[in-house]
Amino acid sequence: MQETTILWADDEIDLLKPHILLLNDKGYKVDTYTNGNDALDAFKKGYYDLVFLDENMPGLTGLETMAEIKSISPDTPVVLITKNEEEHLMEDAIGSKIDDYLIKPVNPKQVLLTIKKLTENKRLVSEKTSMAYQQDFRNLGMILNDNLSFSEWADVYKKLIYWELSLEKLEDAGMHEILTMQKSEANAQFSKFIEKNYLSWVKNPDEGPLTSDRLLKKKLFPTLEPNKPTFFILIDNLRYDQWKIINPMITEYFRLDEEDTYYSILPTATQYARNAIFSGLMPTEMEKRFPTMWQNDEDEGGKNLFEEQFLQDQLQRVLRKEVKHSYTKVLTFEQGKEVVENLSNLMGNELNVIVYNFVDMLSHARTDMAMIRELANDEAAYRSLTLSWFEHSPLLDALRKLSQKNVKLVITTDHGTIRVKHPSKVVGDRNTNTNLRYKQGKNLNFIAKDVLHIKNPHDAFLPKLHVSSSFIFAKEDTYFVYPNNYNQFVNYYNETFQHGGISLEEMIVPYITYSPK
Repeated sequence: MQETTILWADDEIDLLKPHILLLNDKGYKVDTYTNGNDALDAFKKGYYDLVFLDENMPGLTGLETMAEIKSISPDTPVVLITKNEEEHLMEDAIGSKIDDYLIKPVNPKQVLLTIKKLTENKRLVSEKTSMAYQQDFRNLGMILNDNLSFSEWADVYKKLIYWELSLEKLEDAGMHEILTMQKSEANAQFSKFIEKNYLSWVKNPDEGPLTSDRLLKKKLFPTLEPNKPTFFILIDNLRYDQWKIINPMITEYFRLDEEDTYYSILPTATQYARNAIFSGLMPTEMEKRFPTMWQNDEDEGGKNLFEEQFLQDQLQRVLRKEVKHSYTKVLTFEQGKEVVENLSNLMGNELNVIVYNFVDMLSHARTDMAMIRELANDEAAYRSLTLSWFEHSPLLDALRKLSQKNVKLVITTDHGTIRVKHPSKVVGDRNTNTNLRYKQGKNLNFIAKDVLHIKNPHDAFLPKLHVSSSFIFAKEDTYFVYPNNYNQFVNYYNETFQHGGISLEEMIVPYITYSPK
């Protein structure tokens, strides 16, 4: 391993000889200087992993020297050492992006700990994380073969995401590969679990998890307060892992009150899942109650044009009173900016619903645009793209403004997405829908092991368009391909992010509540 080099500047450097000798014995190379000017000259000529600076030196002070060093190499860790414990000096140091701060007289072990923390932190964290996952890998492996409940499956998924995000920071391809295999095994078991239980859940909702159609009634409506506006923000297609990486930005302004999940209904597609959220109804119930508004897969026109009417109907039906509310759908950056400008007008409402379609656009763009395909070529890159969007979005501007108000904030989604890797041949008639993760149609021909087949759609509260209509849902990371253009489909859609089927990523989705700090 390459030797760690340290630059140490102190006008009383001779008194620090025992510290220097100890560091030499531990394998560190230490160059010493008695003033900031000489230290700065040495820094410009050589390479240093870490810099110790005495604050009170003749000529350039420690803070002044640090400012020069940071302008040359912002990433080099700098530690300030001083006798002065005054608060303003500490604030100046922190404001100057100091990496650590030690008070004289310094203890040799304290110095050693600081060096390890700043130069070996990555290696130590990597080793510890890998070891911890190896231990948990065995536990998770055993749990996956248990007869898990719906809430235990949510816990397993959260644990897998925790490890995925932890291992993502490490340069250990072997660990990543093991986790990918474990996630795949989890999705195989989860698909069996859904196949076994889904139909009984929808028939007996109280025996199953919270699902899309009961989300507002069970989670949102009971928390509404007349004099405290609730902002319910639904970011379309936002997976639990994507929420996890934007959450630190949100918690700069808001306190996280509750982190929860619920299950998206099947199909995990916007037309079904999101309409179920706002109507509080399953698809066949929507079809019956709103015959002119509900759009089946075969119908022409948009499938999400009446969410506001569905929401209004549910508010009246469930709460049996007028609730002052607003509904806004954001499809473009400009519409997002309009929301920010209009926030003050929304403060008089008890409930404000804002649907952000950007992440959905991103996932489809991932399929349609070559450049986005390059940018989001794996899970980590897809998360990174989401983070970059959020960081520069009008949505974050809106949240900053809302954090100054007396509001409640809910962030959720309608379903997630999965990166598809295994094509599965399907044959259907010309009216079969185009979604890659579910199909409904007459006389569907498919590979049985790859799908959940619901012969009678009404059993799953899904519309039955023809006497012989049925639904199939892709399990795990498969996607449907027509045999007559198989290679073209595979080249175009393989490793893209899709939704509509059965996977942990699509079905177990976040429901998060916040309050201003």
